Amino acid sequence: MGTRRNNWNKSGLIVRRFNFTASFRSIQSLTHSVTANMEFDITRAQQPSLFRRLGAMLYDSLLLLGILMLATALVTIPYEMITHTPIYATSVPLTLLRLYLLAVVAAFYVYFWARGGQTLGMRAWRFRVIQDDGNNLTFGSALTRFDWALLSLLPAGLGLWWSLFDRDGLAWHDRKSHSRLVMLSQAAG
Repeated sequence: MGTRRNNWNKSGLIVRRFNFTASFRSIQSLTHSVTANMEFDITRAQQPSLFRRLGAMLYDSLLLLGILMLATALVTIPYEMITHTPIYATSVPLTLLRLYLLAVVAAFYVYFWARGGQTLGMRAWRFRVIQDDGNNLTFGSALTRFDWALLSLLPAGLGLWWSLFDRDGLAWHDRKSHSRLVMLSQAAG
C-alpha cells in the first residue's frame, strides 16, 4: 500500500497527500467513495449539451481504440500462431472476434457507468450518468443503457441527435433506460 504524508498547508491545517507509490486500489476506492456519496437534486440538475456528449464520446473512443487494439492482439496473435492462417481469412473466427470486441466495449461502458457513473471522457467533461431517481446505475441498468445506446447510435446517431428536440434534453437511450446525464460542479468534477 502507498504511503501517506501529512503536510501543513498555509492555513495551518494538516493536508494528507498520497505519494506516487500509493497503490491503485486505495486511490480507486477513494475515488469510488467520493463519487458514490454525491447527492443530486434531479429537478435542479443541468443536462450536458450535445457538444459535451460528443466530446466525451471522442475521449472515450481514443481510450477504447487502445483497449481494442490490445484485446485484438490478445486473440489474434495466439490464433494465428496455432492455426498458421490469418483470423480474417475465414468468416467464423472473424465473427467471433467481432462479438468479442463488442463485449469488450460493453464491458468498458458498463463497468465505468456502474462503478462511479463516469467514463474517462465524462469525467473530463464534468458530467455523469444516474438513474431517474438519482441513484447510481446498477450493473443491470448500465447494461440496459449500453444496449439502448448501441441501438440509438446505429441509425446515423439519430437517437443522440434527438436530445436536441426532447423536452427534457434526453437521448433515446436515456429515456429507454430510465437514466440521465447530469452536469457536475467544477469542485466535484
